[in-house]
Amino acid sequence: MSEYDVEHSYGMHVVHDGPRDAPPLLLVHGSGASGGSWGPVVPALAAHHHVIRVDLPGCGNSPPAESFDVPDQAGRVAALLDGLGLRRVAVAGHSSGGYLATALAERRPDLVGSIALISTGPSLDALLPEPLILRVLLGPPFGPLLWPMRSDAMIRRGIAATAARPVDIPDDLIAEVRGTAYRAFRATLRKNTEYLAERTVPERLAALYVPVLVVFGAADPRWDPASAQRYGTVPGARIEMVPGVGHMPVHEAPERTARLLLDFTATASDVPDT
Repeated sequence: MSEYDVEHSYGMHVVHDGPRDAPPLLLVHGSGASGGSWGPVVPALAAHHHVIRVDLPGCGNSPPAESFDVPDQAGRVAALLDGLGLRRVAVAGHSSGGYLATALAERRPDLVGSIALISTGPSLDALLPEPLILRVLLGPPFGPLLWPMRSDAMIRRGIAATAARPVDIPDDLIAEVRGTAYRAFRATLRKNTEYLAERTVPERLAALYVPVLVVFGAADPRWDPASAQRYGTVPGARIEMVPGVGHMPVHEAPERTARLLLDFTATASDVPDT
C-alpha cells in the first residue's frame, strides 16, 4: 500500500500513514472528534511509525454502533489490530481517547506496548465546568436542536473553546466533526463517565505494568491541570506539562507534542515484556 491509505474495518473508518513495516502507532481521538483531529502531528509521527487513525463508531466517517461502552469500543479496536496482525502497538489517546487506550490494554495486554495519554482526565472530580458555548451546543434542551444546524464557524468556536491559544482548524476536520451524530456523542459521554466512575485511570494503569506517558496542557480548561500529578501513582509514568497550552496540545503545540510522543515511543520500545 501507499503511505496514505483509507479502509473501513470492523465498523470503523481507518486511515494509515507511513510505511507499513515501521513500528505501529495507534491514534485514538476524543469524544465527538475524529481521526483527522490528529492531523498536525501525523507527518512527524509517520516519518518513524506506521500510524493508524480510527474514527470511532458514530464519529467522523464511521457509522454508529449498538454499544458505546468503553470496553466494547476497545474490543472493536482490538479486532482491527488482530486483523492487521499487529502486537505491542504504541497507543496514544487524546482526552477520552485515553480511556479507550487504557481499556484496550486492560482487555488485550498483548496488543499494547505503551500508552500515551494527552489531556486525559484521571477522575471525575478533576473535571472543570464546560465553557458556555459547549454547554449550549452539547447539552439539552438546545443541543439536539442546534446540532444539525451547526455552521462551520460555530463548530470552530466550539473546538477552539477548549484551547488556551489560537488554533487553526482545517476545513476537512470540520467536515469530519460534522459527521458525528448527536446521539453517538451523548452516548459516548455517558459511557465515558461510567468508565471513570467505576475506577480512576491511574488505578487502572497501575495494574497494567505498561509504559505510560501523560501530556497535559498547563492551561487546560476542561480538566484541572494539577490533576495530571495523580498519574504519579502509576509506576514509571512520565508526566509532561506543556506551558500555555489548553486541552488541545496536538493543535496548540504540534511540534512539542510530536516530539514528546516520538521520544516516548523510542524509549518505551526498549522496555522488555513483563
